[in-house]
Amino acid sequence: MHWTEALKLALQSLWANKLRTVLTLLGVVIGVAAVIAVVTLVNGANAYVDAKLNRYGSDVFTVSKMPNLITSFAEYTRYQKRKNLLLDDFNLVQDNCKRCVMVGAGQGSNVGVKYGTDSVTDVSLRAWTAAMPELNNLNIIEGRSFTPTEVENGAHVAIVGTDIQENLLKGEDPVGKELRVDGVVYTVIGLGEKQGKTLGSSQDLYVSVPITAYQRTYGTQKTVTIYVKAPGTGAALEDTGAEVRTIIRSARHDRLGEPDSFTLDLNNTFLSLFKTVTNLFGAIAIPVAAISLVVGGIVIMNIMLVSVTERTREIGVRKALGARRRDVLLQFVIESGLMAAAGGVIGVLFGIGVGFAISAVAGFPMGIAWWSVFVGLFVATAVGIFFGVYPARKAAMLDPITALRSDM
Repeated sequence: MHWTEALKLALQSLWANKLRTVLTLLGVVIGVAAVIAVVTLVNGANAYVDAKLNRYGSDVFTVSKMPNLITSFAEYTRYQKRKNLLLDDFNLVQDNCKRCVMVGAGQGSNVGVKYGTDSVTDVSLRAWTAAMPELNNLNIIEGRSFTPTEVENGAHVAIVGTDIQENLLKGEDPVGKELRVDGVVYTVIGLGEKQGKTLGSSQDLYVSVPITAYQRTYGTQKTVTIYVKAPGTGAALEDTGAEVRTIIRSARHDRLGEPDSFTLDLNNTFLSLFKTVTNLFGAIAIPVAAISLVVGGIVIMNIMLVSVTERTREIGVRKALGARRRDVLLQFVIESGLMAAAGGVIGVLFGIGVGFAISAVAGFPMGIAWWSVFVGLFVATAVGIFFGVYPARKAAMLDPITALRSDM
């Protein structure tokens, strides 16, 4: 019997038992979908973090009171005891760092903003030095950015995000408008380019003001984050970081041999750590999800055994008409493999759909790994064939006379 005829018979058998076929596929569908979804989300998360770090650039690093990643409450408590980084520390780095291409500082809080009788809440108030819009790769699409003189004098000027323009200013040209930020009046001088969402939270609901104006309202003792642009990546980044570390340790009188009283975060170090964590998550989650494939294969084997029992007379008739053992074996192996392959295709589509849904809600990009699609389809089909061999062999070994006497 040619394999095309076996394929036709397998399709007819599966179509004749549609509900049972669909229920049998569920294990394979869930397993493949879980694997595809996990790989997609891990790739998307890595791409997202890489893109967000590259917003500053791979040659930009930060100096802050606390690290970006804290793994325990004990660490948080220890870091909280550190002295705050102040604007004086920023000025010290800016004035003394020879390798630094650009230095900026920022801090902020969430505030309410009013325009006329309208208002919005939970607005991100970003207090920046003059270099921060450029360090942040913020494109000003209308108006202009801060000048060093405005920052030095604490001028009440502001750059706003597109959410402020759309929701508070009702789409009007924001330049020249006066906003009340926590009751303090600021004149809008620029509109930032739309940045979209991050993990479901809009990045365009913000007002950026000179850090000196911010500190006149909220005080000068709150900690700041210092941003430093190095002349390049690799050794240039490491050397610039070492120079900034020396400057700040000297100013804060950190003793020789003791750890830093601040955190210097190189983006490549953080990105490497994040990718290690997400890849470890994937390495654990994928085998767990793959268990569903094994369960699906066992279900396929069980259903195929039932099918062999139900079709004993059919097998006997076919053998009596001249079908060989390998013909019967081929028919049932193709049937189980076809069932698993169909489950793999559905699982891939479902897994990608889950990835798209989570990506839309969380706000980070999709990261479909095509190798995982092909591997998922191959493994699903292989599982179906593997677990289908025993039922197929049992069918092939049936004695035709005994099969014809069956009441099934």
